[in-house]
Amino acid sequence: MDQISFIRKISLWIFIAPFISVNLCLILSQIFYYTGGSGVEPGSYFNGWMIFASGDAIGERGIPWIIPYFDGVASISRVVRVFPNYLIFKPAMWLTGILLIRYWIANKRLLEDLGIVDKDIKKIVYFGISSAVFLIIHSIFLGVKFDLSIYKLFRRVILVLFIIFEVTAQFYLIKIFFKNKDKIKEFINTKILFAKKILVYTLIVTAILIFPFLPFSNLKILKHVLEWNYFLGVITFYFLTYFMWKK
Repeated sequence: MDQISFIRKISLWIFIAPFISVNLCLILSQIFYYTGGSGVEPGSYFNGWMIFASGDAIGERGIPWIIPYFDGVASISRVVRVFPNYLIFKPAMWLTGILLIRYWIANKRLLEDLGIVDKDIKKIVYFGISSAVFLIIHSIFLGVKFDLSIYKLFRRVILVLFIIFEVTAQFYLIKIFFKNKDKIKEFINTKILFAKKILVYTLIVTAILIFPFLPFSNLKILKHVLEWNYFLGVITFYFLTYFMWKK
């Protein structure tokens, strides 16, 4: 089926684009020194390091290399919002958002082609496309600074809505697949489908457990570790999609 081939290809790019962009920004943030407000002008050198930006230093803690998936030294936002990192991250997120819209529409068409009628199909389209729109909006405003508390709240709400809508869309899609497993079993690897179910349920349970602790500032390192790994979990859903559908 052409729709299956298209979904396999697009799901792989939905994984690759954010994964490479975020981790490339992480590497760049440790190759180039960010002054952290030391007063050194961008474009000059400081202690042998090229200065590209000020105010968001990872190296200012004296840590030569960090792996935030484990040590939680920096958030994703802190890594990607500075120049030149946002020149990589923002276009990658816009591309991912567009691919997500096409992904969810393609899944709707595939389910219709397979003769699957389910009230939850409208939900996956609504939540999936909405999550993509929230991702694009969040990336547009990332790094744009306004000294307004309402603006900061707006950015956080958009990010939270992206996560909620994205995981909800994934949940309903998995639900539809399991309800109609007999109709699609010749097209899928059922073991990968089960792995995707475990992944989605893990994301849901994790979100429920950590939500009450988000306001606590003394848990910053833990929240950063969870943020990086949650990001990885969300995009791994699409990586598994590539292997779930048979060629």
